Amino acid sequence: MKSSQDIRKEFISFFKDREHQFVRSSSVVPIDDPTLLFTNAGMNQFKPIFLGQESPGYLRAVNSQKCIRVSGKHNDLEEVGVDNYHHTFFEMLGNWSFGDYYKEDAIKWAWELLTDVWKIDKDRLWVTIFQDDDEAGKIWNNVTDIAHDRVLKFGSKDNFWEMGETGPCGPCSEIHYYTGDLTKQSPVGVNKDENYREIWNLVFIQYNRDESGKLTDLPAKHVDTGAGFERLAAVLNGKVSNYETDIFLPIIDEISKLTDCEYSESDGAAHRVIADHIRMLSFAIADGALPGNEGRGYVLRRVLRRAARFGRSLGMHEPFIYKLVSTLAKEMKDAFPEIKEKRLHIEKTIRAEESSFGDTLDRGLDIFSKITKDKSKGDLISGDEAFRLYDTFGFPLDLTQLLAREKEMLVDESGFQVQMDLQKERARGAGNFAISLIEKEWNIVTTGKSSEFIGYSQLKSDSIIRKYRQDNNKIELILDKTPFYAEQGGQIGDTGTIQSDGLTIQVNDTRKEGDDIAHFGTIISGAIEAKVNVEAEVKSDRRNNIQRNHTATHLLHQALKLTLGEHVHQAGSMVSHDRLRFDLTHHESLTSDQLISVENIVNENIGSNSKLDVRITSYDQAKQTGAVALFGEKYGNEVRMVTVPGFSCELCGGTHVNRTGDIGAFKIISETSLATGVRRIEAITGAAVIDLIHDYEKILHECGMILKTGFKDIPDKLNQLVTQKKHSEKQLEELLQGSQKEIVRDLISQAESFNGIRTIVRIIENAGDLKMMGDEFRSVFKTNGVALIFTVLNQKPMIMCAVTDNLTSRIQAGNIVKELGKFLGGGGGGKPHLATSGGKDLAKLDDAVQAGKNLIQSIISKN
Repeated sequence: MKSSQDIRKEFISFFKDREHQFVRSSSVVPIDDPTLLFTNAGMNQFKPIFLGQESPGYLRAVNSQKCIRVSGKHNDLEEVGVDNYHHTFFEMLGNWSFGDYYKEDAIKWAWELLTDVWKIDKDRLWVTIFQDDDEAGKIWNNVTDIAHDRVLKFGSKDNFWEMGETGPCGPCSEIHYYTGDLTKQSPVGVNKDENYREIWNLVFIQYNRDESGKLTDLPAKHVDTGAGFERLAAVLNGKVSNYETDIFLPIIDEISKLTDCEYSESDGAAHRVIADHIRMLSFAIADGALPGNEGRGYVLRRVLRRAARFGRSLGMHEPFIYKLVSTLAKEMKDAFPEIKEKRLHIEKTIRAEESSFGDTLDRGLDIFSKITKDKSKGDLISGDEAFRLYDTFGFPLDLTQLLAREKEMLVDESGFQVQMDLQKERARGAGNFAISLIEKEWNIVTTGKSSEFIGYSQLKSDSIIRKYRQDNNKIELILDKTPFYAEQGGQIGDTGTIQSDGLTIQVNDTRKEGDDIAHFGTIISGAIEAKVNVEAEVKSDRRNNIQRNHTATHLLHQALKLTLGEHVHQAGSMVSHDRLRFDLTHHESLTSDQLISVENIVNENIGSNSKLDVRITSYDQAKQTGAVALFGEKYGNEVRMVTVPGFSCELCGGTHVNRTGDIGAFKIISETSLATGVRRIEAITGAAVIDLIHDYEKILHECGMILKTGFKDIPDKLNQLVTQKKHSEKQLEELLQGSQKEIVRDLISQAESFNGIRTIVRIIENAGDLKMMGDEFRSVFKTNGVALIFTVLNQKPMIMCAVTDNLTSRIQAGNIVKELGKFLGGGGGGKPHLATSGGKDLAKLDDAVQAGKNLIQSIISKN
């Protein structure tokens, strides 16, 4: 068997030998592309290059990209496990040309690798091209020895690639492998019969589509190819099923051991689903995603619950999926070491979700069973019922559909969506945000290299304006060089000033736009016309505070690992001028002792006043050194390594202090839960710690003065007061209850009789607990009594209605208070025997009393 590791290495080596730069896979959680939930193609990380936003650092590239397709246009979830070649997670082998080689080399090399290096049977290969791409057809016929009748033309649906409705696009050429009986091949089966598997797609990006739909030639033509790693592994090992390769077999074998259920190709859907899903979950969690109720978090939760459901079919009612992570980590340790590095975090996250879902899954299955037993509605599960399973028991729609198919039933998907939309409407209100950019054309001032960052060593520079755009007094500038740090990696952007003769611009924020560092500001005085040379100066005290907080996050990260364990990883951060925020992977709140330990470790390193070692090195060398890659940053082949000698070493592009002592002091101010398996710590440094101490001292001094005691005795004094307060409240409650009983007895003695029913409709001051009063009325009345009491609480009218048990079939307390609540501009309700409501319109209280009396008499008369 040809190992998957060899296949991956041979692909990369083949193109490295042809002057391609190896580029590491980007995260499956897109850091800077809000249009994607997950990275779903090899080209995603090169998107800025294709859009002209960034210039490539190389003309040719090769890699194996981690991809997830479980949502949107590319949603293969339902096929996973049912067939043997669809996956939620897969690797996309790819080679790229950025304005360098084009169709001929791409086609020639693909054919050479498949047929000459890997010796794939040419009689099983078919090629498709775009119907109008005669150039590609000629190249296939001229530079390869493929039979001419095996090059087929298809329309835009199959062979024209587009990034979106507008933007770069072009024809593509797909290579298909036939898995069936050689004698039964036919051109008719390509793109229709599943025996013809697409294994490689060569995309030729040569056009730009504008908003009107018109195609124009791009100034540079690109090549973007993607070969399915799992499918190639099956082909190269003579297997029809991807699951019969060493990519999946170790995981499937482990599933068989854990469940005591042997795997077979004909009856192994559950094994295949779980083996696929553990890969998707592990890679997503390793790259920073977490199960949740929205967005990619909800996708993870759906996938995990689908795996757990299939686990039930193997007799597994306890968490077990998390136990597969170690097997995956072992298999992937060379190509993707992040699974091994974050194994403990991945295991804890999956186990917590399995346990949580296990509590509701069996109950949900019982409800589903009851729903499907009711055949009065035929073979359709209503949208309301499907939504109830989703909302109450966490069943994703596709899980309900899966269960329904097993019962030969359908689900009303449109009805479910109606309920989903209603829920979203109810939940809406958090609001959206958008970054407001100046939508004006750029004014080009000078040409040449732009956005050289010199801010590691300088906070002021004489710079040249390259371009700007302006909207009234708002302005965005690009300079040739700048000391301003652009927001990235969790560190906020710098502020400061840009000045020239008579011109002053206040820079309010700095951000990256493609390769450029963009300064967003306000013109305070003067005008920019004809200005070329400017002085750019960062606000130094703010930058210094940011640097203190940034270096402190590195110390905090390592202190957390030492205190809590190696499973701790950064899951997000924010480094500002007034505080730092650090999100960590941990499944329980930190104890006060743990927080003190973390603070002490950080402050000890601050006290050591170690000089930071900051150097540029290769990514591979940095990882060998033990450097930690941080969440939220993208790394090239050269990286910046920030080391606190003898303590921490991290890859980081941010700005830092020279020595740890420059931080001054460190104090944690809050520790909270952010999501399942993620905690959030907020902390301050430097002078902010001293200010906080002063605030605490002031508060303690004021408390001591009020309590007339020293600050050390404040806790004891407060405990005494709390105890006294509870005792006093209990006495007061007993007094009120006694008083309330007297009021009730007095009112009942004055009750009016109407058709044999005693009624009380009154306004009472200081009524106390209305429900308690209602119980007292019912207890004293025993039978044939109705009490309708009005009172005022916090300047708002309140209503209580109590009805004796023998009358509740005729007189409903809940209906009475609901009606009167509306009369007073409010609402409420309750049970037939006792109910309360509130209103807003105090001026109508007297009218409400009369309305209540009329309402009760009307009900009694009708009955």
